[in-house]
Amino acid sequence: MIALLEAKRAGLFSRPHWMNNVLAGVIVGVVALPLAMAFAIASGAKPEQGLYTAIVAGGLTSMLGGSRLQIAGPTGAFIVILAGITAKYGIEGLQVATLMAGGILMLMGLTRMGGVIKYIPDPVIVGFTSGIGVIIWVGQWKDFFGLHPASGGEQFHQKLWHLLQAFPGMHLETAALAVFTLAVLLTSPRVFKRIPAPLVAMVAATVIQWLFAFEGVATIGSAFGGIPQSLPQFSLPSVTFSEVLHLMGPAFTIALLGAIESLLSAVVADGMAGTRHDSNQELVGQGVANIFSPLFGGFAATGAIARTATNIRNGATSPLAGIVHALTLVIIVLVLAPLAALIPLCALSAILFVVAWNMSELHRFHHMVKTAPRADVTVLLITFTLTVLGDLVIAVNIGVVIASLLFMKRMSEAVIVEQQAHEVLAREVPGRPLNLPAGTVVFAIDGPFFFGAAERLESVLESVHGHARTLVLRVGRVPFIDATGMQALGDLLDNCKRHKTRLVICEVRPNVLAKLAMAGLVEQIGQQNILAQLHDLSAGEP
Repeated sequence: MIALLEAKRAGLFSRPHWMNNVLAGVIVGVVALPLAMAFAIASGAKPEQGLYTAIVAGGLTSMLGGSRLQIAGPTGAFIVILAGITAKYGIEGLQVATLMAGGILMLMGLTRMGGVIKYIPDPVIVGFTSGIGVIIWVGQWKDFFGLHPASGGEQFHQKLWHLLQAFPGMHLETAALAVFTLAVLLTSPRVFKRIPAPLVAMVAATVIQWLFAFEGVATIGSAFGGIPQSLPQFSLPSVTFSEVLHLMGPAFTIALLGAIESLLSAVVADGMAGTRHDSNQELVGQGVANIFSPLFGGFAATGAIARTATNIRNGATSPLAGIVHALTLVIIVLVLAPLAALIPLCALSAILFVVAWNMSELHRFHHMVKTAPRADVTVLLITFTLTVLGDLVIAVNIGVVIASLLFMKRMSEAVIVEQQAHEVLAREVPGRPLNLPAGTVVFAIDGPFFFGAAERLESVLESVHGHARTLVLRVGRVPFIDATGMQALGDLLDNCKRHKTRLVICEVRPNVLAKLAMAGLVEQIGQQNILAQLHDLSAGEP
């Protein structure tokens, strides 16, 4: 359900809730100001485009999303992907890819895929978020230290090498101002408890640069010509069919990461506020936001975990806070835009240093390496390495595939196929004798009968055919069977026929029996050989 309507139905737009939500929205809007500009610059866009993204996407997500406390906008997780798309296709290509990603997100929500995305394993998520944190951190060295690295090379190791070579030419004033900003970021929460640290640090660095006018320190004004004191106009990006085909991959990348990030943020919001979000509606809301954001000068957006948490901590209870957050940014753009020209780029890089540290989740990464099973650690390290040195989507895909294979291996090992002694079986139903035909061997299967367990069944039963006249499979604890499992059962039936062994299946669950009937196995095995319980098998039967 749309969170806005749910909040209205719950009475959260009544007057007693106004003040808390308005104050939370203003605070989050102020927090979003430096972050939106920093994320935009790091993504290869202009700083005002980050603000437009936060305004349009933030407002629409609050109105149409599935989480009543979600705050959307540009995020650090997107930087790596968006910067690559911008470098290759330009800012217009990025906007077209964002628009396409919005359509994909809407489709994912309408086809109810929100629940599926939640099952991406934790080692994969920690691996790629930590990898993104490293890439963002290294990517900000240029502006933080005032470096002028050689151009060329798209791979992480090539960029890192160029940056290291450029360090002897570091601009001391820029580096000193950046270190000062970083120090303010880390210490201001203890001094200014109610004022967002990124805002304090950005203002402090801007005032110092304005007072001393350090030569060679890049600012938004010197790099981008400042920020327009107006809101963007509606504009359709021009695009050809061949460009759409080329941008299909980047669009899916944006949609996948946007879905993961927004649903993770919604889960965090639920845990903090005791709410419950609608995953599919959240994807629809994010889809609409990403369709309209590029039409008004913005780019890709998703749920922002840090801003959402700030929203909740400051007393937000409804989507009104998210709408006020967007309106706060509108007022800032219309009133204070000329002052943004003085903001040093190194100050925004310092803010992104902290963002990168928070994203890397070093403590969680270290804890998982020390305590998680070896297979999960392998998935974590592979995903991390591929994220840093390769491609994010490839890293996520390979991480999920490896994790899935490991899960299936564990599931197949958990399936138990064991022979049951007649003495034990006779005691199952007290007072009712068990009179099995001579030469009967009974096996019980405990667990899903899927392709991972089929070979296990075959290997266990391989030696039975020679001496068994009747082979009984008890499948009461088999919750489901797949195509490979049915094929294995068919092969087992053929082997039994060759050895003149009767195959009996008992205690079949209705859903499993329906699949066996659909595959024609009930007819092949024979209705008389499919029993409700083991005691129905009589020694007098043929």
